[in-house]
Amino acid sequence: MRILYNISIHVYKILITAASSLNPKAKLWLDGRKNIFEKLASSVSSLRTPGSTLIWFHCASLGEFEQGRPLIEKYKAQKDVKILLTFFSPSGYEIRKDYKGADLVCYLPADTPSNAKRFLEIVKPSAVFFVKYEFWFNYLAELKKYDVPTYLISGIFREEQHFFKFYGSWFRQQFSSFTHFFLQDPRSEELLHSIGYRNTTVTGDTRFDRVSEIAKNVRPFPLIEKFKGGQDVLIAGSTWKEDEELIATALPEHVKLVIAPHEIDEKHIEAICALFSKQAVLRYSQATESNAAQAQVLVIDNIGMLSSLYQYGAFAFIGGGFGKGIHNILEAATFGLPIIFGPNYEKFKEAVDLVKTGGAFAVSGKPEFQNVTALLRDQQVLRTASHISKHYVESRTGATAKIMAAVKINS
Repeated sequence: MRILYNISIHVYKILITAASSLNPKAKLWLDGRKNIFEKLASSVSSLRTPGSTLIWFHCASLGEFEQGRPLIEKYKAQKDVKILLTFFSPSGYEIRKDYKGADLVCYLPADTPSNAKRFLEIVKPSAVFFVKYEFWFNYLAELKKYDVPTYLISGIFREEQHFFKFYGSWFRQQFSSFTHFFLQDPRSEELLHSIGYRNTTVTGDTRFDRVSEIAKNVRPFPLIEKFKGGQDVLIAGSTWKEDEELIATALPEHVKLVIAPHEIDEKHIEAICALFSKQAVLRYSQATESNAAQAQVLVIDNIGMLSSLYQYGAFAFIGGGFGKGIHNILEAATFGLPIIFGPNYEKFKEAVDLVKTGGAFAVSGKPEFQNVTALLRDQQVLRTASHISKHYVESRTGATAKIMAAVKINS
């Protein structure tokens, strides 16, 4: 099985190389890993000081980074602790490559046996944290070989995953590399116990700590305040084409819209502006104090504002629910916003929880969207849904402190 796994890694690299001439993300993935060991060796050498501790955090992409960030920043605040942060995906690395909470940010080299061995010979971490569901088996094998304390944080498992199938024996064995699993929910713990791993603790999801911190230190945006005036605002975050088309067909007349799409390339921004051409639509990059108040639709054509934009909303629409699955809803929930999203949300525990309790609403088309927005015009319904969302986040913070208390790292 290991041979087949290693072959699949090489095949993946070949496919990425072939796609790189046409696919910008594939090119970034490839280019970002050129000469990576030389750069890594030079950077790590300059980081090491007598008595310092190097902790390695690995995240698949941006969402996992937000989960790991509270723990990264807690450790970074400690004396003589250095942080290495790696990403698998360009969508994480390219946005956070200048993140000041880490001493070094880079791509993770492909998970071949030789790469894993060379990487760890250079880095020599005192401890490693993988976030949520990163299982790179050659890296895990090398970490076990070197007896490096290795932790999974905000881990979550589902019984349909291959680890829990009759054919998953080899995959399950890789879990023996983990010193401890810090899990989001009791069901994940039950599943790990069922295959013999009892080095588990249910601490919850560190994302709750992250979004709570965002709400406490929220950035003001005067232009958004001008745009809002005294009207209700729907904040549409991380939207895709299907989400945008639905909102365009049924945006209530009394509601203003701030839309922050998942992709901000020029073609997509132009398409959004055309979609809302019957309304007074304005790009954020072209907004001024004089024209912002006159617009009904404001299109955010930059990265980095969304998590603070929710402070201006009456309710939120989170994108992705008409595709593979919804994006982060907790950034909206922490501000007490009722949340709307498409039908593909069942894999996201917080979405399932909030739909059951009345803090969120799933819609599959225009009639349902219209019904929900009409329902939320009732101030009592709006206040109740808002309280449910906010309480959901507030009652689940604390995972970071629990992990910090449990993990003692030696240099």
